[in-house]
Amino acid sequence: MKNAVVTGGGSGIGLAVAQRLRADGLHVATIDITPSDAEFAFTADVTDRAQIDDALAAVRAQLGPVTVLVNAAGLERFKRFTDITFEDWQRVIDVNLNGVFHCVQAVLPDMIEAGWGRIVNISSSSTHSGQPYMSPYVAAKSAVNGLTKSLALEYGPAGITVNAVPPGFIDTPMLRKSEERGYLRVQESIESTPVRRIGRPEDIAAACAFLVSEEAGYITGQILGVNGGRNT
Repeated sequence: MKNAVVTGGGSGIGLAVAQRLRADGLHVATIDITPSDAEFAFTADVTDRAQIDDALAAVRAQLGPVTVLVNAAGLERFKRFTDITFEDWQRVIDVNLNGVFHCVQAVLPDMIEAGWGRIVNISSSSTHSGQPYMSPYVAAKSAVNGLTKSLALEYGPAGITVNAVPPGFIDTPMLRKSEERGYLRVQESIESTPVRRIGRPEDIAAACAFLVSEEAGYITGQILGVNGGRNT
């Protein structure tokens, strides 16, 4: 049985991904900044490499080597660009981009040794054409897409696939927070989405479940949008 780690697995998309992978028969550990009493739930800040290394050491001790990684930890600051402090900018970049760097680099040795691995990075459909009040987030997620493609080329020969899933409008705490602050109108978003509904975290989990499966072994370096037909 394969061992998976899902970052940001305490809520929203990360939680849905963890639940789906467990249902599919994987051993799943979650890493989240918020403590949890759930089984195989480890507390760490993805921007802190030492914390990530400690969490992964605990995962390996309890489950074994990690050959599946889903990077779902995310953070946003909804502000006008002129109101963003450098600290805001740095924190968003740290969580959404540098966190991916730390986690991927930390699990790659397990995957290389196994000769098999699956990495899925949760991106954002806002990278397609931008989004107001979200410039640090869009910048970070755009970089994640580029990183995904480069890693796919570098580690494909080692039997490791690397893909990204950019969600559209998904009903998560982050989306509801942006609605409360007036940065997004959910009903308008639904009406401009071809399938005429808001996405569910389970929609993203289904895509991730496929991409980490054996059947997806010939798919790598891809940006698989799950957005109901709407790119932004």
